[in-house]
Amino acid sequence: MQRQAMFVVCLCAWVAGMFLARSPALAEAPRSLNVTLAERTVARFSKLELILAVQPVGENPDDPNEVDLRVELTSPGGRHLVIPAFYSQAFERRQLDKGGRQVAWLYPVGSPEWKVRFAPTEVGTYTGAVKLRDGAGDVESRAFSFDCVPSESSGFVRVSAQDPRFLEFADGKPFFVLGQNVAFIKSLGEAEDMFAKLGADGANYVRVWACCEDWAMGVEARKSAWGRSWEWAPPLVQLPGREGYHSAQRCVQIAGKEGASIALSPTRDLATQPDTRYLLTGKVRTDNGVSLRVEVQGTPPAEPLSSPGKWTAFRHEFTTGADQWWLPGVSFALTAKGSAWVRELSLREADDGPELLEEADANRPVRGRYNQLDCFMLDQLVEAAERNGLYLQLCLLTRDHYMADLTDARSGKYGEAVADAEKLLRYAVARWGYSTHVATWEYFNEIDPGLPLERFYTECGDYLERTDPYHHLRTASHWNPAPKWWKNAALDLADEHYYMRPNTGPLFKDAVASVLGRAAELRAAAPSKPALLSEFGMTADNWQRTDYLDKDKDFTHLHNALWASALSGLSGTVMDWFWDDVHKRDLYSLYRPVAAFTADVPFTTGKLRRIAAAASPDRLRLVGLQGDDRAYLWLNDAEASWWNLNVEGRTPERIQDASIEIKGLPVGRYHVAWWDTFAGRPTEPATVTAGAHSLQLDVPAFLRDTACKLVPAPR
Repeated sequence: MQRQAMFVVCLCAWVAGMFLARSPALAEAPRSLNVTLAERTVARFSKLELILAVQPVGENPDDPNEVDLRVELTSPGGRHLVIPAFYSQAFERRQLDKGGRQVAWLYPVGSPEWKVRFAPTEVGTYTGAVKLRDGAGDVESRAFSFDCVPSESSGFVRVSAQDPRFLEFADGKPFFVLGQNVAFIKSLGEAEDMFAKLGADGANYVRVWACCEDWAMGVEARKSAWGRSWEWAPPLVQLPGREGYHSAQRCVQIAGKEGASIALSPTRDLATQPDTRYLLTGKVRTDNGVSLRVEVQGTPPAEPLSSPGKWTAFRHEFTTGADQWWLPGVSFALTAKGSAWVRELSLREADDGPELLEEADANRPVRGRYNQLDCFMLDQLVEAAERNGLYLQLCLLTRDHYMADLTDARSGKYGEAVADAEKLLRYAVARWGYSTHVATWEYFNEIDPGLPLERFYTECGDYLERTDPYHHLRTASHWNPAPKWWKNAALDLADEHYYMRPNTGPLFKDAVASVLGRAAELRAAAPSKPALLSEFGMTADNWQRTDYLDKDKDFTHLHNALWASALSGLSGTVMDWFWDDVHKRDLYSLYRPVAAFTADVPFTTGKLRRIAAAASPDRLRLVGLQGDDRAYLWLNDAEASWWNLNVEGRTPERIQDASIEIKGLPVGRYHVAWWDTFAGRPTEPATVTAGAHSLQLDVPAFLRDTACKLVPAPR
């Protein structure tokens, strides 16, 4: 193993202004910016990480208006690149048994750090320096350099330069999307298991929500120990007394009869270390004659706290048990009728350490702060995608934190929403943009298409053009079909969601017709850009999971939808929404045959168009694409729908003596390979000749469906 070299660059700079005003004791001290590169040589498209030892001045490390920390690089070809830094808390991870299930135990380790992640795209020597601008002034490091060497990586996913309807890698290799959603990340270990199985069975794309509210992974979403999004009624009030009159600050109120209490309820199990002393601190204020008990389950009771009419700091120390890996219940109870108030709650190890109770902050803004534990989870998922050959579409913005402010494009609130979105996009570029396995930034999941979104998409798109040196794809999804936005030039990818529901009539029973209708709808609005059905499935009329999914045990509807979409002219297959069903039934093998068949389809170079063909008998449906001298098709028995097979219990008939006529191919000999769409392999090769007007194909007997590749025969 080649030994890694460690390089450290340090420059001490005199600073003044706000920093000195806040820290008069350091008025004569220089401020340093130390940069550590773990490697001097990095492979092209691989991650280079820089650790920045600096203490910026600012209240919010996630706001570049307060702390603008970045590295400025000059590439071997002379390009000037600006890569933003990001604020990061490291976590220790273990898989522990909790109540009979494996749970990720995630515990913060050490102090937060500032990092830069960068993937070089040019071979040669890069030079650069780190720069900081904050409330104390400007600091710049001494110049440093590193070398980029060639690699076998195909690079970042992009719109094809050869055919803009499809995707390709930076080296020109086609990238045809095949995958599903794994949207709500609750169990990190389970999600990684899904990634591994998807990759093993040929899938290459996963759509992940980094925008859940408090029920799953959400980078920016409000996560509060005082309430839940679906019934938000937290015990938060303005500060009592004159102090509250002059302040918008809030605190927690415990009010009621003797014994009234409020429990601390983090949105996820809070990790602790066994046999460790912890210190719970905060400030308390009470009514006259009222005291407040701080109760930590399983520990000796503390003395009641009383502080009539004023705020008093309190400390409560407790020790976890020998096998206690999770925070016990914490509550606050009144000793008499009245009210008590609590603010500035903090939980740390008694010997100091990272904050454990960020969710208890009563004054955390809805937007503009990023959940470090969730960010760490996303780090882990990006690495899992890299290990398993998967590329991610990351949905970033928590829709309902923004949507109400996007009703009037001329309003100040609209401008604030755009600015906050750009800050989160900057953070995403800084932390995850380096990875070639992050393919797409999705702004919102299913935002209202009737909103005036032109300004939002334009300004955020322009911001990413300036900020994202890798130029990841940009998209958004809408809660109704949105041809206006599919056409929008600021969105690189047209994205539609569609669910088969009983109220759609015959389409509910027919996945093939459903997919082809949506594909035609997308292509009519976006004929010259990538287009995906990034959510697809079967639901009840209220969009919830339907019991019909249990009847369709082998997911015939998904098999048919995958094959129909693969040759529909879209840029990828449908992406199933019901990832839990796929996982529990181990249906990942549905992807492998499609992956094998599409592996050599020349999506970006074949000048593919809708096939000009007809099949006989009439019960057969033919879906396909053809180029100037080749064709790819899927033949489906319309009677072999999921409804007919798995609800009505019909036995599929073996199709014999079927034929196909294809028009538009040059006269000549062609090699034909028929494919078993369930085993994912060719079955009966043959050679046929195209005449002056058409090519006639005799179809081998098949059950349910079959596929075919037709290419020029070797001379």
